[in-house]
Amino acid sequence: MNAHTQTEFRNHTLIVTVSSDDGRPVLDRRAYESLAKTFHEAAVDDDIRVVVLRGLAGCFCLGGDFSEFLDATKHQRLIAAVTDMFRTLATFPKPVLACVDGDAVGVGCTILFHCDMVIASGESTFRVPFVDFGLVPDAATSILAPQKLGYAGAFRFFCLGDTLSAEDARMLGLVTEIIVGGNVEEAALGRARQLAKKPAAALLQTRDLLKGDTGALCDRIDQEISLFQQALQDDTTLRRLQRIARLAA
Repeated sequence: MNAHTQTEFRNHTLIVTVSSDDGRPVLDRRAYESLAKTFHEAAVDDDIRVVVLRGLAGCFCLGGDFSEFLDATKHQRLIAAVTDMFRTLATFPKPVLACVDGDAVGVGCTILFHCDMVIASGESTFRVPFVDFGLVPDAATSILAPQKLGYAGAFRFFCLGDTLSAEDARMLGLVTEIIVGGNVEEAALGRARQLAKKPAAALLQTRDLLKGDTGALCDRIDQEISLFQQALQDDTTLRRLQRIARLAA
């Protein structure tokens, strides 16, 4: 098991829990670094054929750690960790499934755009309040969201900051399947088992063809991160984030 990212390995499937290393449903610098390390290792491990991302009980992920946004001394290492994790995810060569049961907010939602399938409970919600915070989207979602949701759907989701229900997210194309009255994780693992049984080379080659060139995604990740970093240096944005952090405390 990775020192900070909780992982399990079953039937050629690596199950990764998205959380901080102290058990909060957020991603801090160490969580980004740990996720990147986990994906780097999984990419070259032939025993791992599929990765499943899951959250903590009742919550997938509430986004980034606000305390790191507000501490300028942490920005350089945070930006480096975020960039590495997103680039690693964008270029990861194997199927990634997400098991969402609860809220997926901010980066906890944008990470889903890199997943090949998103299996969600009927109670799950999805929100990307970056614009409300004075920030821009991350994880190359300025490319991926219009591709998946259509321009109008992506604009509404990101610029209005609307909360999507699981059914709304399925209708737009973010969620693949909704599990009602069943175990979401078992459903996701069932799909993972199906994929793991496929001829490995054909599966990976087909996925690679479907995804196409990931170079543009990595370039957009760098562009988004640069704008994100600039926003964190803006006094108005910082005051807004401080106010939101106080309300959330």
